[in-house]
Amino acid sequence: MEVENPPSELYAVEEQYRRIVEEVATYVAERGRLEKEKYNELYRRFRKQYPLPAQLIQQAINQGVETGRSFLQRKKDGRIHKPRPEVRRVSIRFAKDSWSYRKTAASTAPVKIAVSLPGGRREIRIKPHRRFWLYWWRVLRKEAELASTLIVRRRRGRWYAVFVFDVAPERRPPAEAIAFDVNENSVAVARLSLLATVDAVAQLNRQYLDPAVYSIKTDFGRLAKRYEAVRNAKLEELKQRYPFAGRDDEEKVQNVTDTREEGLPHPYPPQTWCYTSSTP
Repeated sequence: MEVENPPSELYAVEEQYRRIVEEVATYVAERGRLEKEKYNELYRRFRKQYPLPAQLIQQAINQGVETGRSFLQRKKDGRIHKPRPEVRRVSIRFAKDSWSYRKTAASTAPVKIAVSLPGGRREIRIKPHRRFWLYWWRVLRKEAELASTLIVRRRRGRWYAVFVFDVAPERRPPAEAIAFDVNENSVAVARLSLLATVDAVAQLNRQYLDPAVYSIKTDFGRLAKRYEAVRNAKLEELKQRYPFAGRDDEEKVQNVTDTREEGLPHPYPPQTWCYTSSTP
């Protein structure tokens, strides 16, 4: 949202804020991190060097750390070849205590805010964008919440205030489902519409409203008989080939088909399976 009649202090704050961000970003780009002792040292030095509120200095240091890390990552990916980061434009971040948002959040039509500048608190008027009213209506309906950080930036000579909203996600019942069919050499995936599927099932069930008895033919009995015939034929073949397993008459005579582990052919080749039995 555009700021009407921005105060002159914003330009001074922008330049000082940019210098802090650039210095911290350069330090992080050279060393890869910002130690806690160095953070405190820079904070004390910036407080003496720049007449900025403490919150703005902390936000500038944090933004410099983010800029330095982003520079290192982009340099690692080969997207940048500069020796050090260059910060040309910055977005001033006003934290919770740096701008008054309570009066704004309580009002029906927020058109002005107060920010902390070197000269003290200054009220500035804003021109809310039409899309802003959509989110603000959600705030009034308790469906969203105004974040505690305000961003102020300058683009093409104009100042803009950027509000951040935490919008609760909309919870809707699922409309589609994903079905998987895992086979030996492939996986079939289908996207099904729940509404269309329920409607199709309802139409299918309408023809079975009257009680009736249905029979389903599986042919399991014929398959079992086929297996029994193949099994008996294989056992007869083994009995003729290995009649006895005993050495003499004094030992217990035992047929080789009593305890064995033999691969039997499946009634429907080429699949094979293994059968183990203690009694034929």
